[in-house]
Amino acid sequence: MSKAIDIPKSLENEIDLTAAQARSITHSALGETAEQDLRQKLLRLMKEQDAILVSHYYVDEDLQDLAEESGGKVADSLEMARYAYEHEASTIIVAGVKFMAETSKILSPNKRVLLLDKEAECSLDIGCPIDEFSAFCDEHPDRTVVVYANTSAEVKARADWVVTSSIALEICTYLRDRGEKIIWGPDRFLGSYIQKETGADMIMWQGSCIVHEEFKAEALLEMKKQHPDAAVLVHPESPMSVVDLADVVGSTSKILNATRELPNKKFIVATEDGIFHKMKEYSPDKEFIAAPTAGSGATCKSCAQCPWMKMNDLQRLEHVLETGDNEISIEESVRTKAERSLKRMVDFANTHIRPGMKVSGDA
Repeated sequence: MSKAIDIPKSLENEIDLTAAQARSITHSALGETAEQDLRQKLLRLMKEQDAILVSHYYVDEDLQDLAEESGGKVADSLEMARYAYEHEASTIIVAGVKFMAETSKILSPNKRVLLLDKEAECSLDIGCPIDEFSAFCDEHPDRTVVVYANTSAEVKARADWVVTSSIALEICTYLRDRGEKIIWGPDRFLGSYIQKETGADMIMWQGSCIVHEEFKAEALLEMKKQHPDAAVLVHPESPMSVVDLADVVGSTSKILNATRELPNKKFIVATEDGIFHKMKEYSPDKEFIAAPTAGSGATCKSCAQCPWMKMNDLQRLEHVLETGDNEISIEESVRTKAERSLKRMVDFANTHIRPGMKVSGDA
């Protein structure tokens, strides 16, 4: 059984992206010498401050490269947090969005965690305000609360389970087999996909990712006709009509791995276009095509860019290192509850799937 709720009052009007889009305009292009000088400065500052840089696949490619050059990590959000937790560095710098930095702070409370831009949000996080979500949960006290990793620390603390897209199917199947009913939040498309695959009794919070919800099935079908030899890779935060056209449905990591493992030389990719940097690095002999986000007559056929992810750049990293701005803090009572929900997922992976499994795969 699948149910839905009304859009939260705070989202009755469409999320205003004007400020985010304005702030996501990246720095003017640096000359080659100036960029190299800046990179060397950043490497020096990170070393002096005992800092590790963890970067999401969706941010500027310069930051992805710098993270790996400096001994950091490019990964999904939970893997970013796990890597930073295990690293000996005392400062974690997050090139991503707010919930990612909060996840690092949840798992590494004794480390300093810095975010490149304090306004870098996520539509799933914004669309699931804690007061409204908690009130909804209170209306259904008999249900187990399962939330996606793309949520605030407060929402994670309210949940019984935090999951990523790589393990959500297994956990929801486990809960179904135990006879548990589920409240799922916040992404309705990912929730619908899980409900369809598992048959679990789920009530959906009506959130969505502003990037993935824009992929268009009709335009994708036409693109498939133009490229019949291409494999279609889709993140399950996309509408079900798009998911139904996929050859591979899965987390960011699963999509990335598919480009290396499948024999195809061409791929149509339905996720944020920052992922192309790693895809091209791993498979320079393959072709990657952005799935369409617009229909007939649109000026931009494939515009899969998160304005908040694009707020991250080398200049903002320089500012944070020089000023210490944008440090993340979480009330300890909230942090411990959120940590409990996160660790429940990790414990499940270690006991029900395979020992020592690294759980990743959120947006």
